[in-house]
Amino acid sequence: MAIGGGTGLSTLLRGFKQYVYVPGSTPLREHGPLIQDLSAVVTVSDDGGSSGRLRKEFNMLPPGDIRNCIVALSEDEALLSKLFRHRFDRGSGLEGHSFGNLFLAALTSVTQDFSEAVRLSSEILLTRGHIYPATTSNIELEASMEDGTTVRGETNITASKGRIRQLRLVPGDVKPMPQTLHAIANADLITIGPGSLFTSLVPNLLVRGIPEAIVASPATKVYICNLMTQTNESLNLTASEHIQAINRHAGSQLFDYALINTTPASTEMKSKYATEGASPIVADMDAIRALGVEPVLGPYLTEQDGIARHDTGRVAEDIVQLATGPRDASATAAL
Repeated sequence: MAIGGGTGLSTLLRGFKQYVYVPGSTPLREHGPLIQDLSAVVTVSDDGGSSGRLRKEFNMLPPGDIRNCIVALSEDEALLSKLFRHRFDRGSGLEGHSFGNLFLAALTSVTQDFSEAVRLSSEILLTRGHIYPATTSNIELEASMEDGTTVRGETNITASKGRIRQLRLVPGDVKPMPQTLHAIANADLITIGPGSLFTSLVPNLLVRGIPEAIVASPATKVYICNLMTQTNESLNLTASEHIQAINRHAGSQLFDYALINTTPASTEMKSKYATEGASPIVADMDAIRALGVEPVLGPYLTEQDGIARHDTGRVAEDIVQLATGPRDASATAAL
């Protein structure tokens, strides 16, 4: 079970897909442990861009992050996946929209059920996993800032220059899908991250029932630490402070392990991020262990065109190993 949102979750799912066992289908990996059942819970608080426009015009949940996860888990990332990612660059009313977002909007209109539209889209693209919106209720994010102000809406929160003290959902009593709670209860391993702390990760844990289900689940729980801070969400927060913020909003201690990168960022990349007020996240190991969380260290950083990215192959390999146990090449797990 992978929980998150934004590009972090879809990139992670692309790594996990290599391990998913599908009866009657050619394995993407010839050797090693396999995932017998992969599920993802995706935040649905986006109110900007194509997703925000469709949300306002059709009173539907924002499809963008879910579309990216569907594409990431699709059997064939060639033509159909390319079609779902295609973004129109002209046309009255079409400019800025992606085909995948419009497809989900159309299916939602036909079925009158966003979660059913997601399920049908996943079937069409032959995804190697199940994708669930964190809630099917129409929600907004609201943040209390350290200066005492309140900011409403994900786009406004992301653009804010202040530090977030507390995040909440409006309305605050929304519930998850029963399938989500079932998947959490039956998971062998649950991951949260990587992704924007307050707009991709925390919103999932504000849905009533999800943090409680995570705590009650016998699964191993892993936090995948971000590589860099974000100026408007996690400025100067250390790895342990990220974990504390997640635990505080969840109302419980969640994690058994934290995946922490050990590869130093290049001078050039650090300089580039510094111009945006961002920097590599400090891995304060003693503070992490003091929270009851065991660090899992590895060379998880890759640099692509000056941008810090997780090496999803290594991340997925280490997480699957945590789920299946050491040196068990034939093991399978529900993730």
